[in-house]
Amino acid sequence: MAINKRFERGDQLSLVVTDPASPVSGDPVRFGEIVGVATTDERTDGTTSVDFAGVYALSVKGVDGGGNSVVALGDKVFYVDADTPKISKKATGRFVGFALATVGSGLTATVNVRLSN
Repeated sequence: MAINKRFERGDQLSLVVTDPASPVSGDPVRFGEIVGVATTDERTDGTTSVDFAGVYALSVKGVDGGGNSVVALGDKVFYVDADTPKISKKATGRFVGFALATVGSGLTATVNVRLSN
């Protein structure tokens, strides 16, 4: 085994996230182009523990780039910094993973999302 290997998979890291400014445990977060979920609140040194794999219950909005749109089971979902909630079908955002439940057109719901980075 190489002696310079630091992590087995690198799915859980402590780092300074790009968005949001002050992450809280359970929030979806972005680190550069990668999206994960904060597993701790932001610390005084600015770092947050983030998980980049697994299935999380996240707030998802039923919209895409053209307006209101149903999020169907298995749809790709994306993270958009300026939106609330951050996750929807707007492909202009950063890829998050796949919705494991449906969200009605124009509605917001907490559904399971499989992270896929």
